[in-house]
Amino acid sequence: MEKRELYEVKDSKIVRNRRFCPRCGPGVFLAEHKDRFSCGKCGYTEFKKKK
Repeated sequence: MEKRELYEVKDSKIVRNRRFCPRCGPGVFLAEHKDRFSCGKCGYTEFKKKK
């Protein structure tokens, strides 16, 4: 994934397309996997809920 895929410009404002890590704070994105979100910096993991 490239950095330009993490952001989008809407109405002259930058919109971030990924979630931030709640432990590390703004600037550290969570990686999105099939069944979970995870932080590569601190190891924080959230599992997605099954439908």
